[in-house]
Amino acid sequence: MTASQTPTTAEELRGAGLRVTAARVALLETVRDGDHLGVEAIASGVRDRVGHISLQAVYEALHALTAARLVRRIEPAGSPARFEGRVGDNHHHLVCRSCGAVKDVDCAVGHPPCLDPADDAGYLVDEADVTFWGLCPRCRPKAG
Repeated sequence: MTASQTPTTAEELRGAGLRVTAARVALLETVRDGDHLGVEAIASGVRDRVGHISLQAVYEALHALTAARLVRRIEPAGSPARFEGRVGDNHHHLVCRSCGAVKDVDCAVGHPPCLDPADDAGYLVDEADVTFWGLCPRCRPKAG
């Protein structure tokens, strides 16, 4: 592979030290094609691509992909976990208080960790996880 070529999903899995399976490839591609998907939606997308897969297998694969930093898990307050394929850029999220829609928003400053705590208590901070809450354009008119 040359520097100008994008690695395949299988190559990314191998590069992260993970075993390449049809289910893992389908799962990673489903997450990347989706928009902050929940586990049920991911399982449905994987089933559309490769046939049957248990929900437990989806959870286990998501855990492995998240640990390998190929997938990012977000958990807006009061919402089940969601997964996204946009990783490594320390972006943040906008969440609608009414319908739960989630949208990406670029880093507030442009480089990680984007924000610095007033007192880092000796921690080496390398990431900030910010969630902005409000009403999305679809829900704003309903709120009056």
